[in-house]
Amino acid sequence: MLITGLSVAAGLAAAAWLSRWLMVRQAPEPGPSMRGRTVIVTGANSGLGRATAAALARLHARVIMACRDEKAGAQAARQILQEIGPGGGGELLVRPLDLSSLRSVRGFCDRVTQEEPRLDVLINNAGIFQCPYMKTEEGFEMQFGVNHLGHFLLTNLLLDLLKRSAPSRVVVVSSKLYKYGEINFDDLNSEKSYNKSFSYSRSKLANILFTHELAKQLEGTGVTVNCLHPGIVRTNLGRHINIPLLGQPIFKMVSWAFFKTPEQGAQTTLYLATSPEVKGVSGKYFGDCKEEELLPKATDDAVAKKLWDVSERMVGVI
Repeated sequence: MLITGLSVAAGLAAAAWLSRWLMVRQAPEPGPSMRGRTVIVTGANSGLGRATAAALARLHARVIMACRDEKAGAQAARQILQEIGPGGGGELLVRPLDLSSLRSVRGFCDRVTQEEPRLDVLINNAGIFQCPYMKTEEGFEMQFGVNHLGHFLLTNLLLDLLKRSAPSRVVVVSSKLYKYGEINFDDLNSEKSYNKSFSYSRSKLANILFTHELAKQLEGTGVTVNCLHPGIVRTNLGRHINIPLLGQPIFKMVSWAFFKTPEQGAQTTLYLATSPEVKGVSGKYFGDCKEEELLPKATDDAVAKKLWDVSERMVGVI
C-alpha cells in the first residue's frame, strides 16, 4: 500500500513538472509595442486582469485599470510599476467601475469619454463565478448582470470613442463552459429557478452571442471584436466554491500542477489586443492564441439578435 501510494505521488509530481514545463515552453514572446495606445481592462486589480494590465504596461500602453475596488486597483498598479522598474513601461490609471451597478458603468464611461481623446482597445475581462443567488443594484441576477449586462452597457457607451479611434479592438473574455449554458428568455433573471453553474455558463454563452452580433453591427467601422477562453487559470474567480477542508491540500496541488498561471492565461487576451495577425479579424472565438470552432448555439443569428434587443431594454440604452 505504501509503495503504491508513493508511486502515485511520484507520478503526480512528474506529471505536474511536465505540465508546468510545457506551459512555460508554449508561452509566446511579448507582443508589439503599444506606445501611444490606450487600453481599458476591466477587473484589472487581480488574476487575469492584473496580468493583462501588467503585460500591456510592459508594452508601453496607457492602461486604464477599471476596478470595483479602487484601493485594491491602486495597490495593484503600484506593484506592477515596481515590478517593471523605473522608465520601463507605460502608464497605469485606476478608475472605479462596478459592473453590478449600471449607474457606476455610466459614470465610468462619462469620465472616460471626457478625459480620453482615444480608446484603442477595450478588454471585457472582469467576471463573477458560481456565486450564490444575488442581485445587482438594478435587480438583475448577479452573474448575468455582471458578466453580460454590465459589459454590454460598457461597450455600447464606449463605441463612439472606439469608432473615432479606429482601427480599434474589443476583446471579450468568455469560457469553454459556455457549452453548458442556454439562453432562456423566459427566465433571464433566474427568478423561477437558479443553478449557479448553469447561470455562469449562460452568462459566458451570452458573451459569445454578444460578440457575434456586435461583429455584424461593426462591419465597415474599423472596430473589431473577438472573444476567447483563457483555459483553467489559478485566480480568485472560484472564491464562491466551497472545497472541503480535507480536500484543500489536494486541490492546491492539482491547481499548481495543471492550472495556468494568470500570466499564461492572459496570453490569448494579449494576442487579440495587440497582434497584427488578427488585424481585421472579427466575430471569432479563440483559445491558446488560435481560432476555435463554436457550437451552433453560440452563432445563432436569431438568438444573438434577440439577446441584443432584450439586453438593450434591460440596461436602458434604447
